[in-house]
Formats: sequence, structure tokens, C-alpha cells
Amino acid sequence: MVSFDDIVNAHKKMFGIVHKTPLDFSKTFSEFAHNEVYLKLENLQKTGSFKVRGSYNKLISLREDELQKGVVAASAGNHAQGVAYSSSMLGIPCTIVMPKGAPLSKVEATKGYGAHVELQGNVFDEALAYALELNNQTGAAFVHAFDDEAVIAGQGTIGLEIMDQLPDVDAIVCPVGGGGLIAGLAAAVKEKNPAIQIYGVEAKACPSMAQSLKEKKAITFDAGPTMADGIAVKTPGERPFQLAQKYVDGMVSVDETEIAQTMLMLLERNKLLVEGSGAVSLAAMLFQKLPIKNKKVVSVISGGNVDVSFVSRIIERGMVEAGRFVRYSTILHDKPGNLERILQVVTERQGNILDISLNHMGDKIYPGYAQLIVSVETRDRQHIEEIFEAFKQKGFTTEIVI
Repeated sequence: MVSFDDIVNAHKKMFGIVHKTPLDFSKTFSEFAHNEVYLKLENLQKTGSFKVRGSYNKLISLREDELQKGVVAASAGNHAQGVAYSSSMLGIPCTIVMPKGAPLSKVEATKGYGAHVELQGNVFDEALAYALELNNQTGAAFVHAFDDEAVIAGQGTIGLEIMDQLPDVDAIVCPVGGGGLIAGLAAAVKEKNPAIQIYGVEAKACPSMAQSLKEKKAITFDAGPTMADGIAVKTPGERPFQLAQKYVDGMVSVDETEIAQTMLMLLERNKLLVEGSGAVSLAAMLFQKLPIKNKKVVSVISGGNVDVSFVSRIIERGMVEAGRFVRYSTILHDKPGNLERILQVVTERQGNILDISLNHMGDKIYPGYAQLIVSVETRDRQHIEEIFEAFKQKGFTTEIVI
């Protein structure tokens, strides 16, 4: 079992190697969450996530003879970069196994740190199984993403920093996948101050830790698709599970809509690019998932490694869910003036037209008619309905399509 002293020692060893990340007070999010909200910005950590803490602590804890054949690890992305970076710092050969669907940006970043990357399996658990095979075949030291005491102790250093930066913190909320982060953080915090509440947040598509705690044993949960791919872990680690049983006060989950809206808000309000798994802790605060109010609460923003090609889709999804983007579809009698009339409905109500598509061919489009799809930026859902009702009053049969 990881001790408080293990975490303190890890913190001393990585001084000057990893960043002491900022703890940023957010007035905007405090108002939304009805709490005094502080963001622990691990998205600004080296390699873009907290994972470098645990991986570095693991590598420096290995004996020289254990490192002779290098190290191997499995990861959906952030642990990969953490191990690769730590290995390069220490001059250790490194092989990383990643799922085939891992974001290209994370694959390339891992290679950029000098690691050899192999793509195997469709999810993390399959990549992990292959990495363990390599471990047996080559004798390379295995660096687990979360089920390892040295890794857990490294992640726990975040808890020490938070207590140093905000001594009167009431609660800490952090993302949960395999459980290494919350296990280390909770062990550090609870041993120092048992009154501080610790809450974990999972993606609704994969609540494996919550189910495990409910059943009082580590269980495997069949994960659904989620944009929080970094925490889509089917089975929590046994060591993190035991620590979570001992220290964690509660678990909640957030859905894809809530994750997308939170990512958009972080980008728009705080100018922070945060990945889905990094945003879930704040999402739980903003959407009132936790039984705390008027408290000093730290939300751990665990990572910011977002595939650039994915950013535009996240922004669009977040805007749709927030009622700030909509597409209207209608069948028009194709005669002069009709297009102008329908566009005027939008502009008179201060909708911002982003795109227009006019199609004269299709199953429901008869000769002399055309299908018009108008993409509009709106203020909120009430604004969407206001424009929709105006279409009806002008005699246009309109549908809302996304």
C-alpha cells in the first residue's frame, strides 16, 4: 500500500524535473458551480498531462539491472508520452504499445520523445495485454499506467501541491480511469487532512471504478464510445481500487454532452485547450453532480493533449449542445424571392448565417422545388425556437437537423 512518505519522497525526487502546475481561481466557473472553484492545470504539465509524474517516479525507482533491457508500457496516449519523456531524460530504451485508434497527435508526440511505438488492439486493455506479452518475451521492465505503487505515489504529488497552494481547500475533484491519479492524490491528501473530501469523476460510458466500489471488488465494465478516451478503462487497477475504497468519498459520472460543453467553455472562457478526460472533473462541478456547495473546491484538469483535427468537431458539438449552433432544413418552391424571404427571417432575429446549402435533387424534392439547409449561429435554445416559430408564421415548413 502506498504511504504518505512514499509520496513525499517522490515529490522530492522529481523537484526540477516536472512543473509545479498553477492553481487558477475561476470566477466564472465559481458562479456556475456555486462553489469557489480552482483549476489545477495539469494540462500545462510537461508532455501535456499529469502522467509524467508517475512514470518518472517509477523509472527512478527501478534498479540498474532492471533497466538494462529498457522499458515497455501500454497507453491510450498520455501515459505513453510520460514514459517516453521520462525514458529520454534518463537515457533508457523505451517501447510503447498504443491502441490502433489512439489520436495521431499522441502517437507522433510519443515518437518525438524517442520511443518505439507499436499499435495493437482497439482499446487500451488489448494494448495492455500485448505490452505484457512483450514484457515476458524481452524482459524489459513494465511500466503500468496506473496499477503500480511507484506510479501511484508519483501521481499523488499533485495532492501535496494542492495542499501547499490552497491550505484551506475543502474538496478535490479529479478524473478517474484506471484509478492511479485519484488513488495517489487521495492517499496524500487524506493522510495529511482527512477532512478534505475527494471525489472521482468518470465518463458515463465507462464507470468501471464506480461499479467496482459498489460491488466491493474490481470488476470489468464494457466501455462504450466516449470523447474522454484517456479514462475509458474497462477494469480499474487493483491497487488504486483498494486505495479508493479507503480514501475516496464519492464517485459520479458525466455524459458526452456535458464533456463537450465543458471543453468548449474552458476554451472560450479560460483560453485552455483541454482533452475530454481532462475536462470531466470540471463538468461534474458545472452540471451540479456533487453534493457540495459554497466550498473551496479544486478541479484537477488532468490533460490537454487534444488531436488538432478533433478540435473543430468538439467546438461544433459543444455549440450545438449549448444551443449556439443549429441547422434548419426546409423545402422551398424554387422561384425568385423565396430564398431571400427565408434568410430574412433569420437575419431579422439576429441569427448569424454561417452556411447555406441548396439542393435540387433528392427523394423528397419534386420538380420546381429545392431543399434549403441553413446553418445558423444562435444565442441559446430559446433563440433557436424563436427563429423556428418565425419560419412557421411565414408559412415555411421547417425542421431542425444536426
